[in-house]
Amino acid sequence: MKEKESQIVEFTILFNKYKKRIYNYALKMLNDQMQADDTVQNVFIKLFENLSNIHNKQSVQYWLFKTTRNEILGLFRKPANKKLYKNSTDIEEIEIESDSYVAEEIENKELSDLILTELNQINADFKEVFVMREYSGLSYKEIAALLEIDEELVKSRLFKARQKLANRISKLVK
Repeated sequence: MKEKESQIVEFTILFNKYKKRIYNYALKMLNDQMQADDTVQNVFIKLFENLSNIHNKQSVQYWLFKTTRNEILGLFRKPANKKLYKNSTDIEEIEIESDSYVAEEIENKELSDLILTELNQINADFKEVFVMREYSGLSYKEIAALLEIDEELVKSRLFKARQKLANRISKLVK
């Protein structure tokens, strides 16, 4: 019984440590809160089921992102989910701390929405690298390992993603 309790405690710690990053990655890639919720739930169920097989606890982050990516790719293979990149919802709510921040918060929200909308218009490979780096905070090396590509290719895709986003947004802002 102690082994099971220990596993539950370990899972709870890992869940609390990674849930936000995994959810944000899934949400930014899927642009659908319900799909992101389902994906994250499936990933953490798989983590719980496979926790005893993960011997190097430092590789948990890699395992979680890789499993999340595979879940997302699986969704795109299903015909009913081909339009996931088109639907954009954002669950970030504006917290109003005082009246002086209202305008700034609204502008930040509008800019965030604009970036997400434009992010959905660029190549999926560029989008994925951008989301992993900018929203999930992964290093070039971690992204390269997850995507099984060269680190220089990660840097190139990120540069192109930023460039394309900047071009698209500058045209809209003018």
